[in-house]
Amino acid sequence: MFKDFKAFINRGNVLDLAVAVIIGAAFGKIVSSLTDDIIMPVIGKIFGNVDFSNHFVRLGPLPAGYAGSVDNYAELKKAGVSLLGYGSFITAAVNFLILAFVIFLLVRAATRVMEQPKVEEPAAEPTDVLLLREIRDELRKRG
Repeated sequence: MFKDFKAFINRGNVLDLAVAVIIGAAFGKIVSSLTDDIIMPVIGKIFGNVDFSNHFVRLGPLPAGYAGSVDNYAELKKAGVSLLGYGSFITAAVNFLILAFVIFLLVRAATRVMEQPKVEEPAAEPTDVLLLREIRDELRKRG
């Protein structure tokens, strides 16, 4: 069993996949930052200083002795209040769309690079055809 596992791990596809997962995780953090720190504030400003992370519907009562803000999604969630956080969902959806679009562009570019037109080399002619051509050319010279 160890021998089979070693053969599986040594395949290039497994190592390529591992590298892709690690790079993808790091790239996901970059896209999250782009969305949270750049795109969503601009969208919020366009729609009137709206902070999408604090858009939610409270589904349950506040716990006894809760002293935090009733308008802060993070505090309410930490306190265990049942919330419908549609603002966080909008942010996650925008993250996904940006990430999907960037991956589409990367795959499209890689496909274009890999699909370079192949120059077809003329097939080598059989020796009998070459010999017949030489004979023909020699006969033309003589006569």
